[in-house]
Amino acid sequence: MSEPLIEIRELHKIYRVGKVDVPALRGVDLEVPAGEFLAIVGPSGSGKSTLFHIIGGLTPPSAGSVRIGGQDISSLTDAGRTSLRKDKVGFVFQKFNLLPNLTAGDNIAIARHIAGREQKPEPEFEEVLKLLGISNRLDHKPAALSGGEQQRVAMARAIVNHPAILLADEPTGNLDSENSTAVLEVMRDLNRRLGQTILMITHNPEAAAFGHRTVRMRDGRIVLSDQVHENLL
Repeated sequence: MSEPLIEIRELHKIYRVGKVDVPALRGVDLEVPAGEFLAIVGPSGSGKSTLFHIIGGLTPPSAGSVRIGGQDISSLTDAGRTSLRKDKVGFVFQKFNLLPNLTAGDNIAIARHIAGREQKPEPEFEEVLKLLGISNRLDHKPAALSGGEQQRVAMARAIVNHPAILLADEPTGNLDSENSTAVLEVMRDLNRRLGQTILMITHNPEAAAFGHRTVRMRDGRIVLSDQVHENLL
């Protein structure tokens, strides 16, 4: 059997608040195969965002191991985590975080610049833009785009450098139901057609059902990890 794309063992994270240690993760174990669309749910304070921050190289763990593509990232330096974010992970957040003075196309291009890839995206990326439904909106600034279109531009920016993993943190949190459904359908298409591995945090069980599987967290632990949405497999 092939090695999981993401393999997490006994992951702990403790934050120091004044003189008090506050545990955010308490021994998390998780495996994510390449090409899975995984939904992570749980109440506020359950550890979902902390888990994302560690997988994405935004913060180091206190103990335990995280392997991505066989590489142990648990003890990476700041520079190593920066390289991880640049080369292997794309982020989509609740807030679109688009630069308002740049067009949609330039917002996507700046991700290439930051990664040190000045050349234009490969021709195949045009198919991604069509899949996202924004190929005819690239010359528009964010203010001229709907919320759903802005989020799809944010997705294009996140995957323009072909990351192994897309981390989506409440990607529909600022959208109405119609735009939420459109964005979730696009994410499912990215997963199905391109094999993009996606981990999504959501409070919405209807959104979670777009994934292959749901992991439920509470109090820094995974309390359910085998809820498979069979109708989508």
